[in-house]
Amino acid sequence: MKLLGLIGGISWISTVEYYRLINEAVNEQLGGLNFSNCMIYSFNYEDIKRNNDAGDWDKTLQMIADVALSLQSAGAGAIVLCANTMHYIADALAQKINIPIIHIAEETAHVIKRLEIKKVALLGTKFTMEYSFFRDKLKEQGIEAIIPNDKERDFMHYTIFEELGRGVILEQTKHRYLEIINSLIEQGAEGVILGCTEIPLLIKQSDITVPAFDTTAIHAAAAVRFSLA
Repeated sequence: MKLLGLIGGISWISTVEYYRLINEAVNEQLGGLNFSNCMIYSFNYEDIKRNNDAGDWDKTLQMIADVALSLQSAGAGAIVLCANTMHYIADALAQKINIPIIHIAEETAHVIKRLEIKKVALLGTKFTMEYSFFRDKLKEQGIEAIIPNDKERDFMHYTIFEELGRGVILEQTKHRYLEIINSLIEQGAEGVILGCTEIPLLIKQSDITVPAFDTTAIHAAAAVRFSLA
C-alpha cells in the first residue's frame, strides 16, 4: 500500500470526510483491520484564506509546497490537496515536488466523460468558479462548464466560508442552492459538479434531478486507487 500525503485543514470539516472516505474504501477492498496508510497535515485555514483574499497565491503556494516537500521526505507516494480551490496552484506545486498530485478536477472530468455528459454546472468558491483551472480540465475532456451569476456566486462563496466551512448547515441555504442549481439545469446543465469539498455536506444526489458529482468522494476514490495499485 502506497503512503498518501493529505494536505488538509482547508477546511478541517472536509478533511474529516476525506479521512473517513479513504479509510472506508481501503477497508472495503482489503477487509480485516486494513485501513489507509496516510499522513495528514492540517493548516490553520485562517492563514490560507488571508493570503487568498489578498490575492497572494504565491505565499499560499510556498506554504503548501513546504508541507508537500515534508510529506514527500517522510515517504508519501502522492499528494492529495483536500480542497478544490487549492488546485489553483496544483500545476505550480507539481514543479516543486517529485511525486504526483492526484488532481481533483482531472479525476472529476474523467468520471463525467464516462457518462458522456457534455455540459455541467460548476459550483464552488468564487475562485473555483471564476478562475479557469477547473474548467480547463473539463474542457480537455470536451466538457463545457457553466456557472451561477455574479450575485449567486457571491452567495455561494459567503456560505462556503461562513457556514459550511464551520460545519453550519442551514435549511434556507440549502433551499437557495437548489434554486441556483435548478436555474443552471434550465440553462442546459446535464449534471452538477459539487466543486467545493464542503458542498456535499449540504446537497445530495437525492436533492436534484441530474447527476451530482461529489468531488470529495471522487477525489478520495482516486487516492485509494493510487494507494492500492
